[in-house]
Amino acid sequence: MPLIQVTLAKGRSPEQLRALGEALTTAAEEAIGAKRETIRVVLTECEPELWFAGGESLADLRARGAR
Repeated sequence: MPLIQVTLAKGRSPEQLRALGEALTTAAEEAIGAKRETIRVVLTECEPELWFAGGESLADLRARGAR
């Protein structure tokens, strides 16, 4: 049973998250031949204030237009 875990910063719509889950499921199905019903996808959203790149939070990067 493949398990795909993705952590991403909050800010995407439910439709976008649903599309990502569907695309990852399809990718695993096609790439490794897993049966669709056995594939699990877990999307974990993180607050932008807790996501850091280069020592700067994503919230700060977004606020100054860098992300």
